[in-house]
Amino acid sequence: MDKIVSLAKRRGFIFQSSEIYGGQGGAWDYGPLGVELKNNIKRAWWRSNVLERPDMVGLDAAILMHPRTWEASGHVGHFTDPMVDCRACQHRFRADHVLVGMGVISPDVPPILLSSTDSETDKLRLAVEKRARDRHLTLDHVQVEAYNSIDPSNRDKVPCPECETPALTEPRLFNLMFKTFVGPVEEDAAQVYLRPETAQGMFVNFANVVTSMRRKLPFGIAQVGKAFRNEITPGNFTFRSREFEQMEIEFFVKPGTDDEWHQRWIADRLAWYSSLGMDATRLRLRPHDPDELAHYAKGTSDIEYLFPMGWSELEGIANRTDFDLGQHSEFSGQKLTYFDDETGEHITPYVIEPSAGADRATLAFLLDAYHEEEVPAGGGKTETRVVLKFHSTLAPVKVAVLPLSRNEKLTPTAQEVYATLRTRLRDQLVQYDDSQSIGRRYRRQDEIGTPFCVTVDFETVENDHAVTIRERDSMAQERVAIADLVPALREKLGLE
Repeated sequence: MDKIVSLAKRRGFIFQSSEIYGGQGGAWDYGPLGVELKNNIKRAWWRSNVLERPDMVGLDAAILMHPRTWEASGHVGHFTDPMVDCRACQHRFRADHVLVGMGVISPDVPPILLSSTDSETDKLRLAVEKRARDRHLTLDHVQVEAYNSIDPSNRDKVPCPECETPALTEPRLFNLMFKTFVGPVEEDAAQVYLRPETAQGMFVNFANVVTSMRRKLPFGIAQVGKAFRNEITPGNFTFRSREFEQMEIEFFVKPGTDDEWHQRWIADRLAWYSSLGMDATRLRLRPHDPDELAHYAKGTSDIEYLFPMGWSELEGIANRTDFDLGQHSEFSGQKLTYFDDETGEHITPYVIEPSAGADRATLAFLLDAYHEEEVPAGGGKTETRVVLKFHSTLAPVKVAVLPLSRNEKLTPTAQEVYATLRTRLRDQLVQYDDSQSIGRRYRRQDEIGTPFCVTVDFETVENDHAVTIRERDSMAQERVAIADLVPALREKLGLE
């Protein structure tokens, strides 16, 4: 992860928010290339799930909603995490993210206790075993549990994961919604929340969409937008943030068809990541156990990616049943039902919800694209080439125009080629780079994932009026006439 964090800042993908003031925890700014990458991911998601499907429509709901929305959804009463503080160092943790390794020696000997916020339980087990060996003790067994799950009688002995002082508080529940106030007076009657998810905007607009768009079941509503959660312990770069962007779908179906549609959406969403070049061996599907299902869910499966910190959720696909429409009908007094022409009855549809994070997807595609390769450097030596092997659909910069040098004979033609590509490759970012040697510029473009470089050399202006297209992954070069350059690039980029 450290290499990605360094590259992301150095090459303009992601910056720490408010860095000149020391940074704001759990918030990130997307730089010139990061915003292009993230927007390309969102556009690919929208194209696949809205534009290419006849059963989907889009929505852009408000961030601020009536506070009763969140009472109906259960967020006021249930959207909490267990929190624990260290009295010694004042660090705060999610209690279920503090893993406690307990090495049991015998019933009459106090156990060896170590804690960690690292999700790799094997490392914690090994650390407990090493501590036992250092003390010349023989362990009966080692168990690893979350802090809020262990026997309360042992909690006062658990060392803090940060300072190792056994001074952790008892877990207490903490609501994750950000509160603010509407209007000039800060009083309870004016209190609202920054939405913790985009889903509820789609549920409360269900009747509006059915009426205005004349939709029949099954159909879905899609939305891409910001959400906010006051995470206790944000971390792992952009993986867990307090401000983030969601790509969510609420797909409404007839009860009884929900299980079939759930499985279809699971398959479709898993295939989407692979279709954009993500390594299938780093993806897996994990169905939730019954005891970890959300209060509204009949079933949920997570698409997980093998991040540097281990397998973690990339997207969840849930069968939310009729919970949300039923709750909003009850709390608002408005009917959110659908008239079924076949049965002549009003029904409350079930909902399948594929919910992805644009930030997590961006991080996963960035990690997946990162490669280090040994390539020839001349004189029988090799050098390490860092390359981001993005799918061309996602690459922030699609083409870079590189004059062989800043020679005055080359610049006019190179600028003409650059202007042509900017105009003819509409909605695709094209860069011009004439700084440093051509080899350094190739490496720079490799490091930001540019699929193709177009080199203008002296042959171009003196003889053949052609340019060299250099392909990123293979580094193969092809000579193409300038007159044929745009169609050649459009074909290579899959824009035809």
